Amino acid sequence: MIGKIFHSIANRTAALSMKLLFGYSSRIYVVDCEHINRTGGFLLASNHISHFDPPIISSVARRKIDWMAMAEFFPIPGLGHFLRAVDAFPAARDRADRKTIRSAIERLKDGRIVGVFPEGGIRDGARSLLGGAPLRPGASTLAHMAGVPIVPCVILGSDRLYAKRNWLPLRRTPVWIAFGQAISHFPELEKSVARARIEQELADGFQRLYAELRRKFQLTRDDLPHPPRERMRSQPKNPRRRLHRAAANAVDFAMCVSMNLVQSRHRLNGRSAEEMDRYVVECEKLTPHEYYAAPKDVGLVAAIQNANGSSLTWRSPIETEFPRNNVARADFFPCGRGKAAPTVFMLHALMSATHIGYRRWAARFNELGWNACFVHLPYHYSRVPRGHWNGELAITADLIRNAEGLRQGVIEVRQLIGALRDNGYSEFGILGTSYGGWIGALLAMVERDLRFVALMCPIVNVEHAIWQNPGTAFMRRELRRAKIAPELVARHFHLSSPLHNEPACDPARVLFVSGDFDLIARPADIDAIQQKWRGSELLRVPQGHFGYRVMRETVTRLKERGF
Repeated sequence: MIGKIFHSIANRTAALSMKLLFGYSSRIYVVDCEHINRTGGFLLASNHISHFDPPIISSVARRKIDWMAMAEFFPIPGLGHFLRAVDAFPAARDRADRKTIRSAIERLKDGRIVGVFPEGGIRDGARSLLGGAPLRPGASTLAHMAGVPIVPCVILGSDRLYAKRNWLPLRRTPVWIAFGQAISHFPELEKSVARARIEQELADGFQRLYAELRRKFQLTRDDLPHPPRERMRSQPKNPRRRLHRAAANAVDFAMCVSMNLVQSRHRLNGRSAEEMDRYVVECEKLTPHEYYAAPKDVGLVAAIQNANGSSLTWRSPIETEFPRNNVARADFFPCGRGKAAPTVFMLHALMSATHIGYRRWAARFNELGWNACFVHLPYHYSRVPRGHWNGELAITADLIRNAEGLRQGVIEVRQLIGALRDNGYSEFGILGTSYGGWIGALLAMVERDLRFVALMCPIVNVEHAIWQNPGTAFMRRELRRAKIAPELVARHFHLSSPLHNEPACDPARVLFVSGDFDLIARPADIDAIQQKWRGSELLRVPQGHFGYRVMRETVTRLKERGF
């Protein structure tokens, strides 16, 4: 009787202590908690990235979890008594222990939850089941023998608690946990088939939960699992980096203020909610390939064939209310190899100040054996309507004009690619910055045959760009005044937001470049799309959204990769 009372007190004390401890140290975000609070006995299978995983997961469950823990912990004075007091039981990692299996089955059949880590230890990277490593067969065998379902669980962020600084007051390190739907033990199938089916369902469940957490919380590479030793290393203070961050933030903030002032100069207010709704309804019927379909321009093909100077002009297939914007233009800089050389399209940033820098980079590409093509994007350079500034009409509170401008830019580049192909040019690369990077990412969604796509500080998360970006505060005010809701705008993301789509070209040919201190194209958004476009590469550069270092390092990386 006394033993039962002590055992109950120990369990409750441990549960309360864990809730208080991790409530102080962490912000825990839970997805689909109802799956862990289901009734009856079941096996809880989780990935394992830190020693903190069992108590953190237990702290968010209403029911008690009996964890299967490493046998090496139990002989340790104090720790072994604590583990037994909370109903954990030992498991050998290198062999099947009949006593452990029998204890687990008894608990499961008694209607309890048994927690296991199918990886057999703490894992990260390619060694982790999240990285595609195979599962150990113990979990599927145990579930089938006990005749109970398995609930998959993915935990991220707990490995950062190895760093002492993350235990300081008010740091509250974020931890993300997702629980999946229960997986049957398939009693109707033959034993070996059932176990193989459980393993496959469990592996797929882990990948779905992992992808859901990354997408839902827009997790960065730093949020994903790292080795404990790497987390324990203290980060040296770098006054120079702090200075760079402060300077970059000041420049970004000043440019955001300028963008808002430019938008308010002509009070470029948008359309009504009814107009926006009609436009979105029509767009919802289209796929990206239909929306960005590029009609062949015979005149453009002939202009390239006749080589009428370095400037190419043609009638844009998108008609706008501004005649100057309806004439597309690109400056072509051929290298000595001519048609035998690949061609890089340089897509400039929003309201880019001058084309001189791009001409210098065109000469640099010519030296490297590439043709270069500088595209005048809609409402920029030669296409600026009278009475307006360079690029000020490209992004305003008129979301329909914004979308059609992006569409215009993508289609015109596709027309250029098609016309060059008709003239014997065969390989193409995209080099886009900011707004140009946005158009470059949209091109990657519809163009399959690209040698490389280098996107520097691209706008990839349209939701953030409209509703949170500091450079669009005036736009948001006008949208709210017009009663245009985020839900309405989101219905166009399948055409305009790269983060909500997949590339048509090989992701291995995509290079994302993010600025560590960027306030506009947030590093978190670049990390998120790089993770989604599996196989793409991410290059980090210590600058803000506006700066010249990103171009130098991007070209250097392209040369290293042999592009």
